[in-house]
Amino acid sequence: MTATMTPERSGRTPQDERNSFGRLVHAEWTKFRTMRGWVIAMVIAAAVTAGVGLWAASGPQNGCQPSGPNGPIGPPVACKPVNPVGPGGEAVADSFYFVHQTLTGNGTITARVTSLTGLVSQNGGIAPGENPEQNFVRGTIQPWAKAGIIVTASARPGSAYAAMMVTGQHGVRMQYNYTQDTPGLPGAVSAAAPQWLRLVRSGDTLTGYDSADGSRWTRVGTADLAGLPTAVRAGVFVTSPLAVSGENASPSVAHAVFDHVSMPGGGWHGEGIGGSDQYPSLPGGFRQAGGLFVVHGSGDIAPIGPSPAGLGKPADDGLIGAFVGLIVVIVVGAMFITAEYRRGLIRTTLAASPGRGRVLAAKAIVIGSVTFVAGLIGAAPVIPLGASLLRGHGNYVFPMSALTEVRLVAGTAALLAVAAVLGLAVGTILRHGAGAITAVLALVVVTYFFSAALPVLPTGAADWLLRVTPAAGFAIQQYVPAYPQVSNAYTPQNGYFPLAPWAGFGVLCLWAALALCLAVYLLHRRDA
Repeated sequence: MTATMTPERSGRTPQDERNSFGRLVHAEWTKFRTMRGWVIAMVIAAAVTAGVGLWAASGPQNGCQPSGPNGPIGPPVACKPVNPVGPGGEAVADSFYFVHQTLTGNGTITARVTSLTGLVSQNGGIAPGENPEQNFVRGTIQPWAKAGIIVTASARPGSAYAAMMVTGQHGVRMQYNYTQDTPGLPGAVSAAAPQWLRLVRSGDTLTGYDSADGSRWTRVGTADLAGLPTAVRAGVFVTSPLAVSGENASPSVAHAVFDHVSMPGGGWHGEGIGGSDQYPSLPGGFRQAGGLFVVHGSGDIAPIGPSPAGLGKPADDGLIGAFVGLIVVIVVGAMFITAEYRRGLIRTTLAASPGRGRVLAAKAIVIGSVTFVAGLIGAAPVIPLGASLLRGHGNYVFPMSALTEVRLVAGTAALLAVAAVLGLAVGTILRHGAGAITAVLALVVVTYFFSAALPVLPTGAADWLLRVTPAAGFAIQQYVPAYPQVSNAYTPQNGYFPLAPWAGFGVLCLWAALALCLAVYLLHRRDA
């Protein structure tokens, strides 16, 4: 007779397992909320995130530097800088010299550019009076100096437009509505190598072409400018952005020569478009001799952002408070596990729930959730109130959409939550509170401080650290994009991160996930 052995069944169903894990999470939550010091620390984290952020946003008023014949004169004076807003809601620069006429309905404008040269101010100033260029000397043409043909909805800065242009060092481009850029023929323009440009309007659609000889044309791109009026302004233009060197920025002027300018219409009119609080009257003008136009202008047609060349502050300046709150939550996250090791309570915890990975998962859920809520409470008032404070002190605040505002607030809360979970994981690995706190602070806070908050490290080193360390998570707070067609100083010191917001946050999440996996492995391998 053969006996059949039936495997012993635990009697536990999947529902029992779920209920068991739910009770485990509740137990960890009970531990957290009964530790008054941890609860107070989370309140402090929310308070400093909001308080320090609003304090930072209530700083001194932005100033404008008056200019005289020999450069800046006197101290900065109070001003309320106003930047135009483009069709997409972004802050833009829209300053150029424009030689134009009215184009009604469909039509074509063609021009050949035979020369583009540049001047730079010797002392950073523009002289008042009839000769604002008297302090300028011949210099290297700015890489994004522009000369070409343009069709624009109106002369109002921020208007929709499409342009075909030659640039100082980036060849022919088709640009429209400030943020859109498509390359055409490469190379610099000269009398020996002129560039032909053409724009064709059909309703709201502008199509750009370029040619090296005026016979064989290549389509560069197409722009759809919704709502373009029947009567628009069209013509040739020249502009040249500020010459940026480190923290200094000086005005520059570009001179261009056009010929073979053809367009249906009447006479040509010259007009300086735009300006700024620092330089309300930019250099510019033109001479016409038959079909030859010599035009000079200064400024830029491009999106702008925080940099030595631009006036204004991002609304996320107030989120600096999260930097302080981060320190608090990292300490709490590490102590949530190391306190049990120090007091010997970890043995009781693991004996009550033999699934060690489940214990760590429950702790991660509790500390992550509590920190996320504290982060939301702290970050929520910073953007609207901080922006209001900045504007109240005369600062221009770069615009953002409602969706971006939600991303900044929720992203800041998530940044704090994942950092706290990283502190928990490292605390499990090291089983020592001071060591875990020091390690995580060094990886996140210290790295960010010396890479972005203070210009201590070389740009290349700072860029690398903000790609591969958990400090990359701070990228979630960036909302003013870096545009390749703008010569801004896109560095960590100016608030620009090398990774996109969600990519940088993903790096932080990857560190936390890897640390949790190592913590679970060691938790199973070691005695409590």
